[in-house]
Amino acid sequence: MTTLQSKLAEARSQGRAALIGYLPAGFPDVESSVRVVQAMVDGGCDVIEVGLPYSDPTMDGPTIQRAAGMALEAGTTPKDVLAVVRATAATGAAALVMSYWNPIERYGVEAFAADMADAGGSGVITPDLIPEEAGPWIAASDAAGLDRIFLVAPSSTDARLKLTCDASRGFVYAASLMGVTGTRAKVSGTAERLVERTREATRDSGLPVCVGLGISNGAQAAEVAAYADGVIVGAGFCQRVLDAPDLESGLDAVRAFAAELGEGVRAAAR
Repeated sequence: MTTLQSKLAEARSQGRAALIGYLPAGFPDVESSVRVVQAMVDGGCDVIEVGLPYSDPTMDGPTIQRAAGMALEAGTTPKDVLAVVRATAATGAAALVMSYWNPIERYGVEAFAADMADAGGSGVITPDLIPEEAGPWIAASDAAGLDRIFLVAPSSTDARLKLTCDASRGFVYAASLMGVTGTRAKVSGTAERLVERTREATRDSGLPVCVGLGISNGAQAAEVAAYADGVIVGAGFCQRVLDAPDLESGLDAVRAFAAELGEGVRAAAR
């Protein structure tokens, strides 16, 4: 069992959803991003998605694009990302990488999987990679003992849901809306129905279904936690660092935000 699987099982045993936070490695710089991750964990995050900054983030909204852009300007490399993964794993949280496929392919698929495992990472989320084209990654992640997380969306057919869930390990990432990342005033009405449909596709495996895109406060976290196995939040954490006058203020804001979200997922305990 990977640390990710263990954390999700622990949350489930407590009758609650897991809290999953996202932050680009190297934002605002590598050393500071490690401190932000620690604040996220201190506030209550069970799992951290460490973003691999990429120059063509087509699925990301303006907040995460800005954060990732700052990380790239600071010179963040894939090796730095793995260093942040190692530091994240040392906090006791499950450490994932979220990355577009191109940087992993350029790094070397087998090498990335091996180095990720060596850093203590649990798995990788590949939002722009579909199972039909993931043969090399499936083989490499199997060899390294990594979880692999693919995405489903409201537009996914039942057949695609089944295909994607069967290829996933750790959890299935349910993108709650069609569009780019970013906070929203309310959670998409399609989210709960997508989780229901995805659960049908995971009936035999019992694979957890976690929801992301658009969650911006504790009340929304509680709403999603009532029907999902995990609540994924990214832009809200990035925005608090961007808005802070200095790093220490940003850490305080991140810690408080994680605590608010944690209260939300626990309020929905079932």
